[in-house]
Amino acid sequence: MKDAMELIKSDYFIDLEHNYGAHNYHPIPVVLESAKGIFMWDVEGKKYFDFLSAYSAVNQGHCHPRIVDAMIKQVQKLALTSRAFHNNLLGEYEKFITQYFGYDKVLPMNTGVEGGETAIKLARRWGYAVKGIAENKAEIVFVEGNFWGRTMAAISSSNDPSSYAGFGPFMPGFSLIPYNDLEALENKFKSNPNIAAFMFEPIQGEAGVVVPHECYLQGVRDLCTKYNVLMIADEVQTGLCRTGKMLACDHENVKPDLLVLGKALSGGLMPVSCVLANDEVMLGIKPGEHGSTYGGNPVACAVAMEALKVLTDEKLAENAEAMGKIFRERMENLMSKSNLITTVRGRGLLNAIVIKPFGDGKSAYDVCIQLKDNGLLAKQTHGDIIRFAPPLVINEDQIHEACDIIEKVVLGLEA
Repeated sequence: MKDAMELIKSDYFIDLEHNYGAHNYHPIPVVLESAKGIFMWDVEGKKYFDFLSAYSAVNQGHCHPRIVDAMIKQVQKLALTSRAFHNNLLGEYEKFITQYFGYDKVLPMNTGVEGGETAIKLARRWGYAVKGIAENKAEIVFVEGNFWGRTMAAISSSNDPSSYAGFGPFMPGFSLIPYNDLEALENKFKSNPNIAAFMFEPIQGEAGVVVPHECYLQGVRDLCTKYNVLMIADEVQTGLCRTGKMLACDHENVKPDLLVLGKALSGGLMPVSCVLANDEVMLGIKPGEHGSTYGGNPVACAVAMEALKVLTDEKLAENAEAMGKIFRERMENLMSKSNLITTVRGRGLLNAIVIKPFGDGKSAYDVCIQLKDNGLLAKQTHGDIIRFAPPLVINEDQIHEACDIIEKVVLGLEA
C-alpha cells in the first residue's frame, strides 16, 4: 500500500477498510469525520446534506446535545451491570417507554434485528402456551420484499437472493405472501390454524419505500384479530416520527400486538432496540429463556428516554409531515421535467424516487455519486431506487436547498 502521506485522506481510509475489513458493504465513496444536525463533513472538510440518516437512526439529528448530554452523564456513573443485577435506570426506562406507547411490558435489546428475533420468539411461545398450537408447528407469516436484518432468521424470511443465497439451510416455520394484499393474508390464515403471528413493515423501507394502499393496516389488524393471530409491526425504520406520525401504524390508528423499535430509539448514538407487548404475550418467556448482556444497560436506558422526549418536545412528527409534503411536491415537479424519474413515493420524511436506467448502463448508484459530488448524501436500493430520509430537524429552507441539488443533478445527467 502506498505511503499514507502520498494519498488523499479519503483514499487512505477507504484502502484501510478494503484491506482489513470484510467486504460485506459497498459504500458510497466518502469518508465522514463529523456531523451535526442535518449535516456531515468528510475528512477533507467538505460539507454534505445527510439524506439517509443512518437508515433513519438519527431522526433527532446528528449529535443532538440533549441526548449526548444524557449519554455522557450516565456513562460517567454506571455503564453496564448485565441483567445479573438490577440497576437504578432500567425500571424507570421500562415504565417510561411502556406508558409512552401504551403497552404493559417491554423487553429491551440492542439492534433492530435482535428486536425482530425477540418478537418471533415471543410469538411462538404465545402460540404454544395461549393459542394451543402443537409443539414445533407454529408458523410466522411474512411478506415478500421484507427486510429486517441479516441474521439466519431474517434471511430465512426473505425472498431476496442477495440476502439468502448461499447461506442455507434455513429456519423452518416461516412463509411468505405478497405485501399489501389482504386477500392473500386472509387465505393464508384460513388455510393454516397453526399461524402464531404476521410480521411486516407498515411501509417497506429497504424494498424502496413501498407504501401500502389506504386501509391496509386496519385490514391487517382486523384479520389478525378475527383469526387469533398476533400482529407484529416492525417499526424499526418507520417508527419514531419518521413518516409524520410517532408510528407508521398511527396513520390508521391501529395498535399491533407486538411493536418492534430500534434505530432512532437512541438518536443514533448507540444500538438500542426493544419489543413492546401486553402481559399475555410478554410473560410467556420466563427467566433464562431469553436475554442480552447489554440489553437494558443503564446508558441505553438514559439515552432512549431522552431520545423519546426530544421527539415529542421538538414536534418532529409534525415537522416530518410538513417537510415531507414539500419534498414530494418538489420531486413530482422534477419528474414532470425529467424522463429519468418514473415514480415518486413516500410518507413524511421517508421518501424515494425510482430512476430509469440511462446512458451506458448507468443507474441510481451513478445518481448517488453525482449527488455526493454536489453535497448531498443518499443511497440507492435495488439498483433503481434512491431513498431520501433526512434527519427530522430539517427546515423548509434546507429542504428546498437539498431539492435544488437533486434537481441540478437529475437534469444534468439527463442532458
